[in-house]
Amino acid sequence: MRKPRLNFWQLWNMSFGYVGIQFGFALQNANVSRIFETLGAKVENIPILWIAAPIAGLLIQPIIGHMSDKTWNQLGRRKPYFLIGAILSSLALLFMPNSPGLWIAAGMLWIMDASINVTMQPFRAFIGDMLPDEQRTQGFAVQTFFIGISSVVASICPWLFTRLLHLANTAPAGEIPPSVKWSFYIGGIAFLATVLWTVFKVREYSPAEQEAFSPGAAVETAEATALDSKNSTLEGVVLILVGAGFTYAIQMLSWYAGLYILSVGIIFYGALEILAAARARAGKIDGMVEIVADLKHMPTTMKQLALVTMLTWFALFAMFIYSTSAITSFHFHSSDPTSVAYNEGANWVGVLMAVYNGVAALVAFLLPLIAKRIGRVATHVVCLLIGGVGLMSMYLIKDPTLLLIPMVAIGIAWASLLTMPYAILSCAISHKKMGVYMGMFNLFVVIPQILASASLGLLVRSTFHGQAIYALVLGGAAMILAGLLMMFVKDNLRDAA
Repeated sequence: MRKPRLNFWQLWNMSFGYVGIQFGFALQNANVSRIFETLGAKVENIPILWIAAPIAGLLIQPIIGHMSDKTWNQLGRRKPYFLIGAILSSLALLFMPNSPGLWIAAGMLWIMDASINVTMQPFRAFIGDMLPDEQRTQGFAVQTFFIGISSVVASICPWLFTRLLHLANTAPAGEIPPSVKWSFYIGGIAFLATVLWTVFKVREYSPAEQEAFSPGAAVETAEATALDSKNSTLEGVVLILVGAGFTYAIQMLSWYAGLYILSVGIIFYGALEILAAARARAGKIDGMVEIVADLKHMPTTMKQLALVTMLTWFALFAMFIYSTSAITSFHFHSSDPTSVAYNEGANWVGVLMAVYNGVAALVAFLLPLIAKRIGRVATHVVCLLIGGVGLMSMYLIKDPTLLLIPMVAIGIAWASLLTMPYAILSCAISHKKMGVYMGMFNLFVVIPQILASASLGLLVRSTFHGQAIYALVLGGAAMILAGLLMMFVKDNLRDAA
């Protein structure tokens, strides 16, 4: 049996929940730095406050992926996680702009990002569950369209509320402007409503149907993976020693404190390997053992995509963190969150975010057609090179209006990033491990975000002398390198969608 191809409206219903998910992420990306600065954060400390987002994804996505692979109840396989995450995310969006202090806002970012990740991760696996291989590029492209459209609306919400509804765009020191508050309120409602649409409109295939569609599928992932306990124990010990040495060096040499995130993370994973190995020796095959074993047996395609994805997301996270600081200071010549110029610049950042997402929404429909002609790898190479050049060009442009040009280039790269790697990866893994490997792939989205959070603050403060615009230039260079490395990724399926 083959999975039936779905029509346009079936694809629409399947991914409509992404409208709410990306509404939440877009509000976060465009406004959280602004909220932090309003509540008193210094520009060089913003990356360490943002670290909540990647750490939440790092811990949650593989776990949720593993759990959803093994779930089946009245709601389905992935949909229970859609619903739980949507409820929590909506509540977090309502509370975030009312945070009374900086550290409460940072804590709310943890809660909000963790909740959004609970919802988002199963949506990626959902495409692999529901579509035949040759239609997956089209399926991820529809998700990309919804991501782009919802990001446009979410990113310009403060600007719209200021211009059309005349809500105040400034507030006394330490208070969030009403235009930002109401944007988050609308986001919370949209998140829950759109996810509920997908939950009630789509029927998931049962485990028996999935097995009938792909018995003995020719993919690299096995149904069960064994953990080499001796090798894992040795690796764990080495990682703990390396992490401990790194931690000591940070302390003794007075390196940037954000680097503790990396050193402690190395120690944590080393301890996890040792614990999993001990459980495996005891004959226990539980979630922890399976997750560690699966990570060690990643498909070749996934390994090849890893470095490309890490470099690309380092670039994007540099943009997410520093767009507001760079554009308000470099193009609007103000770093005072209470000034009119700063808030005009911050609103313009929202418009720019809307533009690149709008471009991505339009380009999403072209990607399957381009990939059919030149292949998915070549398509992604071209898009990343365009995006990298666009990001670097922001330093050369002085007129804020002309920043629309690099945003078009970044939108092209963004569309491909949200489509091609996932379409390529989904064809290389078994349906039984679709969730866990889609979740693990998020490691290569999260690790560069942690690196960016740990290193960019130091670079901006010491090397770039407080000029955040250079962080964007560095991000552009990383994206160009990612495009060059993408040439070496092997894709076994030439998409026919």
